[in-house]
Amino acid sequence: MSKDLVHSAKPVKSLEDHDGSKKLGFWIYLMTDCVLFATLFATYVVLRNNTNGGASAHMLFDLPFVLAETLLLLTSSFVCGLAVIAARQKSTRFVIGSLAVTYLLGTAFLTLELSEFISLASDGHGWWTSAFLSGFFTLVGTHGLHIAVGLLWVIVMAWQILNKGFTPGTLRRLGMFSMFWHFLDIVWIFIFTIVYLMGGM
Repeated sequence: MSKDLVHSAKPVKSLEDHDGSKKLGFWIYLMTDCVLFATLFATYVVLRNNTNGGASAHMLFDLPFVLAETLLLLTSSFVCGLAVIAARQKSTRFVIGSLAVTYLLGTAFLTLELSEFISLASDGHGWWTSAFLSGFFTLVGTHGLHIAVGLLWVIVMAWQILNKGFTPGTLRRLGMFSMFWHFLDIVWIFIFTIVYLMGGM
């Protein structure tokens, strides 16, 4: 049997199979992130009353301030969804504009989150103060770290779209970014409800 026949007998992985493997891998990553945040939420709930004689949640959190954060992130998620829709229509200008707005809103959200951390720490309510604050900073800080990664991802996506156009790979990665950003949106809703809203009551 010739070498050509031997090579032709080997199974060739199609482009669809390759894309499917990447999508499956990304979903597995999101599931592991779900486990991570579920663990952090459970830890926070257990520790939220362990204030070590210090300030509790309803004494520290400013609900109008957190509501502003929430509106920023929800709006950025909506605009991100518009970018995906525009990408299917091959509208480069609209996609880049939407990604730029998503980036700006995400940056504003992260800036407010960091300012809250700095304000709490400067008032003597750092993560080292009590188990409650340790759980709070870990949970909210992990979400903030994910937001920072998402902002870097936005820059990379904008660069790829401008330089490569709407290739199947670019569209796939944009869709994955959108799922990641919406996932962070959902996590924040839980943070807002469990940490801030219930804590402020």
